Amino acid sequence: MIDTLIAGLLRGNVYALGAVGISLVFGVMNVVNFAQFSFFGLGAILAWFFVAELGLPFWIALPLVLVICAGLGLVINISVVRPLAKYLPLAAMLSTYAVSQILDNVSQIAFTAQFQVFPKVLPTSNLQIGNMRFGTSDVVMLGTTAVIMVGISLFLKYGKLGRAIRATSQDQEAALQMGIPVGLVQNVSFVIASALGGLAGVFIALYVGVANPGSGLNIGLTAFVAATLGGLGSLVGAVVGGFVLGILEAFGIHFFGDTARQIIVFVVLIVVLIVRPGGLFGKVPLLSAEPLTGTFLGKGRPLRIPRWVWPAAFVVLGVLVPVFANNYILTTGTQVLIYAIIAAGFTVTAGQAGVLALGQAGPIAIGAYMSAVLTLYLHFPFWVALPLAGLVSAIVASILASPIWGVKGHYISIATLGLGIAIVAVIQLVFPQGIYNIPVPEFFGTPLSTPLAYYLIDFVVLVITLVIMWRIRGSHLGKVISSVGADEVAALASGVRGRNYKALAFAISAFFAGIGGSLLAHQYTYIDPTIFTMMMSLLVVTIVILGGINLPYGAVVGSIILIGAMELLRFTPELRIIVYGLVLILVVRFRPGGILVRKS
Repeated sequence: MIDTLIAGLLRGNVYALGAVGISLVFGVMNVVNFAQFSFFGLGAILAWFFVAELGLPFWIALPLVLVICAGLGLVINISVVRPLAKYLPLAAMLSTYAVSQILDNVSQIAFTAQFQVFPKVLPTSNLQIGNMRFGTSDVVMLGTTAVIMVGISLFLKYGKLGRAIRATSQDQEAALQMGIPVGLVQNVSFVIASALGGLAGVFIALYVGVANPGSGLNIGLTAFVAATLGGLGSLVGAVVGGFVLGILEAFGIHFFGDTARQIIVFVVLIVVLIVRPGGLFGKVPLLSAEPLTGTFLGKGRPLRIPRWVWPAAFVVLGVLVPVFANNYILTTGTQVLIYAIIAAGFTVTAGQAGVLALGQAGPIAIGAYMSAVLTLYLHFPFWVALPLAGLVSAIVASILASPIWGVKGHYISIATLGLGIAIVAVIQLVFPQGIYNIPVPEFFGTPLSTPLAYYLIDFVVLVITLVIMWRIRGSHLGKVISSVGADEVAALASGVRGRNYKALAFAISAFFAGIGGSLLAHQYTYIDPTIFTMMMSLLVVTIVILGGINLPYGAVVGSIILIGAMELLRFTPELRIIVYGLVLILVVRFRPGGILVRKS
């Protein structure tokens, strides 16, 4: 038990460093900084490179890592975050999400995606108290964190710039009127946060003994939950939250195994959001404002498209492509159509309800696994399993997400991201090896396993999806959901309970995500949890934002561009993800309503 406690303190030490950086940026900019997640992986792999590859002493490599991470943080803030944070909090958050993907994949191109063995720069098991063994590295990590926390506390309390940071975090407008250089304060906060992220990455590499550029997501998400547990914006809370979460996680892993780690983190997040949404040391009024809902609605100049374009597009996709395209184009087309189905369904949540859920990979995974189980083990026909997969996905995702709708703003996006990751983690517990030999669709006993057959099935399902979404948009229900997304306070004043309609919109999106997952499963004939990644969620969000966040047929346009056109980069997946990230940033910056904007 003592060993488990020590392990919890060491992990909590890393989470505390990350949580302080997240809370610092959130406090002065009101932005959840996803890019902070990437600095964990970047710090770890840079330290490995300097020590293992260049042969530098650890004590020289460490400050180099901090300087590089701090410099990158400054560049990201000046070039991406600050220009967008002035107008749209959601836009800035999305941009940091894209930046994190770019950083991760640039690192993978530079250092490869393989796990690298981190050199033993400090003894790890040379000290003992009673029966408990630990190493100099553990003492150094805990001691360094303690010194840094005391230094930051003194800086914020007595330093001129530190007091400016505190003033800005309390009231940015008042700070501006008092002559405080808010821009400088935000830059400094970003620099400190990025350096702390890099340091946390080095520590986690020291602790686990390996480094990987893509390892920052899970650690970063846990650090965010730690910051939420302590209270976003509270540095003391971030430290306490980090250690509490580290200890809880260590004991959870001790009793339930390592696969349960993400589930434990998600449960803690949900419990905090329900029981004390302001966190242990935060203020509940932090959550009273809703800075995100409806943010994108009505932004951008509508693009006039002649009416004949739509029937022409139907003929091209539904007739010309099946008749003239070869198998390669048809196979690519199936991916375009499936993501268009998922993204079209997602517009009711992101566009109409104004909720940017970030974990769509979860409902997609539920649909895929449910359809595979129904057809493979229970021998249901594909045509029965397909709608059942969507229905089960909608029900399960709605039940799991039900506590989320009582919170506001950034918390919904983060909670849905955690929900998606937790769903995939649970599936991995149940099906650790994936599912093989999933039956292909049949029509009166004839297998439909050719690219043309898959394409036609997906096309028909897409047409049905667009018709349903069009009917929903024009219905009374659709208008009520849109009113919640446009102005939740006004909707509430009119007797509309926004929470219920957000949940309903999420269920509709989850239904079509499950349908898409089912189609993927039967066309791949094999699925495992590595398919349903954060990248999949990012792709759905990017498709919707690119095509037109409020338009189901915009999702088709976005899918054609991001799936079809990006097929040219299929042999360099890292570069493709970098392009996705850049596209997301550019669209959010220059055309926030997407290519096809509808008059609000």
